[in-house]
Amino acid sequence: MKVDVLNQLGKKVNTAELPADIFEAPIKKDLIHLALVRQMANARLGTRKTKTRSEVSGGGRKPWKQKGTGRARQGSRRAPQWVGGGKVHTPRPKDFSKKMPKKMRRAALRSALSVKAAQSEIIVLDELQMKEPKTKEMESTLNLLVGEASALILLPGPDKVIQKSTSNLQNALVLNANYLNVRDLLRFEKIILPLSAIDVIQSYLGR
Repeated sequence: MKVDVLNQLGKKVNTAELPADIFEAPIKKDLIHLALVRQMANARLGTRKTKTRSEVSGGGRKPWKQKGTGRARQGSRRAPQWVGGGKVHTPRPKDFSKKMPKKMRRAALRSALSVKAAQSEIIVLDELQMKEPKTKEMESTLNLLVGEASALILLPGPDKVIQKSTSNLQNALVLNANYLNVRDLLRFEKIILPLSAIDVIQSYLGR
């Protein structure tokens, strides 16, 4: 697939060939859905918890004797019916994580990238550089490249200047290319992809 290569001003400077095995792969919607469900499930903490009667404090002695008081028999102040007693049938810590083979995860990424490429939602840049962190400058660059659309910026490696310049923009996110994931691909309307980031993606998604 041939695409135009733009500069930061949004002007065409060259053309490039996107790897067909990544950006023209078979689109498998079911696989993309499975990968998204897995990612969302793995993000759940599952740390809700309440104390049972074995975990609350107190209850070392029987509140009153078994017979002769006229009151209902009680064995411990830690029982659920007492104020401050343990809870019954309430949330406990749970692991929501799901497993998915690496080959399936990578096939899902190739499918998602192919969807973006087919819909002309991938913008290839010759390079993306900034001398110092400036949110207004980054906002201006994004307006030239994607207009009002939301954008996922994929970088070949960490770049603190670009990350700081983008951190306060609601419709943009900077991500290292080797941390690419289905949720972020589907969440943003446009993908901004410097040429150097394509090599990183190809290093682990190429076949």
